[in-house]
Amino acid sequence: MSDRHLIELQVNGEPHELLVEARETLVDVLRHRVGATGTHVACEHGICGACTVLIDGEPARSCLVLGVMADGHEIRTVESLADESGLNDLQEAFTACHSLQCGFCTPGMLMLAEGGIPHLDTTSREEVRELVSANLCRCTGYETIVDAVEQVAQQRRSEDPTVTEGASA
Repeated sequence: MSDRHLIELQVNGEPHELLVEARETLVDVLRHRVGATGTHVACEHGICGACTVLIDGEPARSCLVLGVMADGHEIRTVESLADESGLNDLQEAFTACHSLQCGFCTPGMLMLAEGGIPHLDTTSREEVRELVSANLCRCTGYETIVDAVEQVAQQRRSEDPTVTEGASA
């Protein structure tokens, strides 16, 4: 039995066909095989959230997912947020609200928020606080992160008339 597997991933909209070892984590595949180094490696136990990416639009800890498990899936990393015109609304809000200090948790926080905002029932501060509490930040005290995510959640909700307060997006 071979412990190397051919997998196909869509990473930030680009197809990748990769030969990976069965034991390789998705975070290692993304960083070392694809070059998506914005995804950070920290605890490697799924506790901190620094490695959070979106798998088929849902936040996931890439240190807990084996590369072979991601075969055939669409992966978004922090590199997918900005485009040639600049930073996206979430990145802009993190900057405006001073939501980053050392920046180590920032990519995971951004991806958690990007994937989590559509699932918020409301844009209340309490619900946003609950969302971002899934990731660890040792520098900001979370308040400025909550400010940024709350601002973007409210802005996106106001721009989408099909979403109503109290109903899942």
